[in-house]
Amino acid sequence: MEEEYIKLILGLKLKQIRTDKNLSLFGLSKLSGLSKSYLNEIEKGKKYPKPDKIAILAEKLDVPYDQMVSLKLDKNLAPIGEILKSKILKEIPLEIFGIKESTLIEIVANAPTKVNAFISTIIEIAQHYNFSRENFYLASVRSLQEANNNYFEDLENSVLKFAKAYQIDLNQTITSKELEEILIEEYGYTINQNELNKHESLSDLRSIFVPKKKTLLLANTIDEAQKTFIYAKELAYNYLELKDRLFTFSWIKFDNFDQVLNNFYASYFAGALILPRTTISNQLSTIFEKDRFDEKLFLKMMHTFNASPESFYQRITNILPKDFNIHNLFFLRFTHEAKSNKFHLKKELHLSHQHSPHANETNEFYCRRWASLGVLKDIENSNKTHEFAMQISHYPDDKMKYLVFSSATKDPFKDNHYRSISIGLLINKQLERKVNFLEDTSIKTLDVGVTCQRCAIKDCEARQSPPVWLNKAMENQKIETVVTELHKKFS
Repeated sequence: MEEEYIKLILGLKLKQIRTDKNLSLFGLSKLSGLSKSYLNEIEKGKKYPKPDKIAILAEKLDVPYDQMVSLKLDKNLAPIGEILKSKILKEIPLEIFGIKESTLIEIVANAPTKVNAFISTIIEIAQHYNFSRENFYLASVRSLQEANNNYFEDLENSVLKFAKAYQIDLNQTITSKELEEILIEEYGYTINQNELNKHESLSDLRSIFVPKKKTLLLANTIDEAQKTFIYAKELAYNYLELKDRLFTFSWIKFDNFDQVLNNFYASYFAGALILPRTTISNQLSTIFEKDRFDEKLFLKMMHTFNASPESFYQRITNILPKDFNIHNLFFLRFTHEAKSNKFHLKKELHLSHQHSPHANETNEFYCRRWASLGVLKDIENSNKTHEFAMQISHYPDDKMKYLVFSSATKDPFKDNHYRSISIGLLINKQLERKVNFLEDTSIKTLDVGVTCQRCAIKDCEARQSPPVWLNKAMENQKIETVVTELHKKFS
């Protein structure tokens, strides 16, 4: 075991033995002749005493020396030992949230039985829902986004410095050609667009970077927007000096959390470069100032940039919190196969911690009244390359309304597959101050739920399943009411 963990285990054991004997740190200090501050450092795992000091503590606490130095913990502390041995705490990116590992261990040590039960519950849930290391890392990145309102000032400034250094005009549409030139001339890249498509098993990959020879292999099926984004990400890795990185897009393998985090940083940089903040902010202001929603102007803004709808919507989630003080929003990406009744939520982000909408992993039917699903059915039944919809979604159970923008496109890598991207803005006083067209009567308002199995909306024409979970909850409520009445009657 690592030295720091050996220190922690001794500290945990000393604290447990001391508290079992009803001794304060001050009391143990008087008993052993060792200073209170020194004992405190031992218990926190910051210092490991010399053998003679351990011998003094063992004698005064009336425990065998071997028990003191043994790495074996009793049943109350055993779960903590398992956590330390597994090195799971090394997997958790505590530092990005400003949490010290020692602080977390101290919390665990203060209530080992309860925390062990909690940890065991989390592990059981994770196993039940097939919660992988990948899921955990991605959830950590989402938490980082939420903690920063999905806006990273240092990355925004890096984009401006990069544009100035390489004389890129952010007021003009950025093309793959000008970014490719920088990759080749400045960073010594070789671009190959023939090799990747020779391998059938790599059909889902858009690019592979081979670092030894700085060769970027590109799929010849990607469009101009996708190529531009890939080039922008590669520039980000180099300009930001992100050494620990992923080498495929979409990524299939990672070794540590830093690779996942740096992938996010590079993607953010790419989005900020291709979709400049000032331009989008000004155009959104124009749209928000109108009394009626101008769909043509909104779509024109979307297609102004050399970017996919997904990149455009994600970029909006960076800009709205910073420039409009609109923090209560969500982002969803769904996928759907033609002629199937399944809709898969592949990505979500919530900046407000609101209850709805959210992913559900129990094979329930997502509400068919969502704009996200509506545009997927529309594009499946049309010959269009892009479907757009906007609605006000009202969640009666949560008493919340969202202004939802949603776009659907064909999946460029899978035949008969589609994807939709949506952002929802919570309708509150702040949104009412910023968006003038909320009273536009042409915007349809729909009552929605999360899943059919939990939805109380009556006579829903789109319902795919009875509200079985809701009915069960109501039945339990009835039972609880009768039990309460019986308690009153016989008390």
